Amino acid sequence: MASLPHATLLPAGFHDVLPPYAAHEAGIIEQAVGCCERFGYQRVKPPLVEFEDSLLSGSGAALTNETFRLLDPISQRIMAVRADVTLQVARIATSRLADVPRPLRLAYAGQVLRVRGSQLRPERQFGQVGAELIGAAQPTADAEVVRLAIAGLSAVGLTNLSLDLNMPGLTRALFAAYAVEGERAVALRQALDRKNAALVAERGGELAPVLGALITASGPLARARAQVERLELPGKPAGKLRRLLTVADMVAEALPDLMITLDFVEHRGFEYQRGVCFTLFDRAAGRELGRGGHYMVGGADAITGEPATGFSLFIDAVLTSLPPAAAPAQIYLPFGTPLSDGDRLRAEGRPVVAALEPDADPSGAARRLGCSAVLLNGRVVALDSPQT
Repeated sequence: MASLPHATLLPAGFHDVLPPYAAHEAGIIEQAVGCCERFGYQRVKPPLVEFEDSLLSGSGAALTNETFRLLDPISQRIMAVRADVTLQVARIATSRLADVPRPLRLAYAGQVLRVRGSQLRPERQFGQVGAELIGAAQPTADAEVVRLAIAGLSAVGLTNLSLDLNMPGLTRALFAAYAVEGERAVALRQALDRKNAALVAERGGELAPVLGALITASGPLARARAQVERLELPGKPAGKLRRLLTVADMVAEALPDLMITLDFVEHRGFEYQRGVCFTLFDRAAGRELGRGGHYMVGGADAITGEPATGFSLFIDAVLTSLPPAAAPAQIYLPFGTPLSDGDRLRAEGRPVVAALEPDADPSGAARRLGCSAVLLNGRVVALDSPQT
């Protein structure tokens, strides 16, 4: 039974999740959240829907075009369905948990809904598991969150991973330092997104050599570090570059076998993050499994806001990278067998399917219902056993 859309029942980007995939997904989510809890992150559960002016205020404005809206018949106010859980956790931290000592560590799991999918990811509803570390501005906070995201993926069986680290604020700071504004900034940003060095050289003016060097340097950590350390940057951009390299070194020291790359000009997909950001990939498939980074809660800057860093794992992508879900090993309980026998097996954690009427062929009935064993004379007998 596959998890497929039904053309006559469900809109594009939505699908039913059937057995055994639904149970498999639930188990993966609990394993990932459990990993966060072992790092000291406590679970929260925000609502699926909030008032629009709350959900889409501040940093949430970046997701305005991705958010479904509906009218609340009780308050007659517009509500919005969350497109991301991170900003809800930030709201909780700055309101309900405002007086809790910092740093505050919170974890979550839930479904999100988006107006449109992408070519690579057409799903419009998918699960997120994530964590947020709020109230810590140190590089060690960035490094802890990166390590936690990797630990969460490892906990569900994914170890062939690569990490791409970047700093969206680096090019913004360079634009500000060199007074690159307006249409020129937009055009240059588009050229950087495409890694088009020729176009950057044409449009970058006095900033072109620096941006070109950053494009060229992007790649594996050791080579990237060696190349960017030769650059002379103004004060604020230089500080951002140092922060990125510091976090990269911390992660590399903690996880020496992890493949780490640096991208000095990437910013796409990081709608509200401003500091060190990262993306995690399945190396074998090149599939994006999750992303995260540094942002501000309660304000747009360090004066009015509170520093935070976090991540979200995309459960649909995680499941695609894992082996296919297997049907559970259920035991068939023939009609007339004492129900206490089935209860004993269930207490041991073994799924039991009880017959509801007499059956002349218990083994055949067991196979028809997808069971792998049958309880005969008080013993669990595998269906491929000669005794059946």
